[in-house]
Amino acid sequence: MRRTAPRPASPVTGAASDRDPGTSAGPAEAAAPAQSTAAAPEPQQKLRTEFEFELPRGYVDDAGTVHRHGVMRLATARDELVPLRDVRVQENPAYLSVVLLSRVITRLGTLPSVHDGVVDGMFASDLAFLQDFYRQVNAEGHTRAGVTCPHCEQPFEVELGGSRLGES
Repeated sequence: MRRTAPRPASPVTGAASDRDPGTSAGPAEAAAPAQSTAAAPEPQQKLRTEFEFELPRGYVDDAGTVHRHGVMRLATARDELVPLRDVRVQENPAYLSVVLLSRVITRLGTLPSVHDGVVDGMFASDLAFLQDFYRQVNAEGHTRAGVTCPHCEQPFEVELGGSRLGES
């Protein structure tokens, strides 16, 4: 069997070895101490799953209190699939974002819980903000990709996200 990738340099000669793995090592190579080519393991970074936000206008509850500061968690596959079975979403696909956001917003101001009624009662500008924030959080911080035009070779960005939440 022939390898397609170049072999690492030999610790003795510094040259790449063309020897097949099944052949025995020469006397100089046999006498050389084995060196570890594995890099030291990188310290694992903790995955960030919650992200704070501040609404542009804020949700106004029944008592007139404005709630602007909140926390959104990363969405799971279940978060995106369960709303599709919701009758309100089946009747009106635009309602998907309301149900989805109510699942991933874990805290908003001093409200005891965030449910679809809360998201449904938000100002349109706050809903749009949360939709964009959802895309950023769940697309590792960005929804745009740099590309190059095949004809003029000029770089530009394209939007990767779908037009609605839950679309990609």
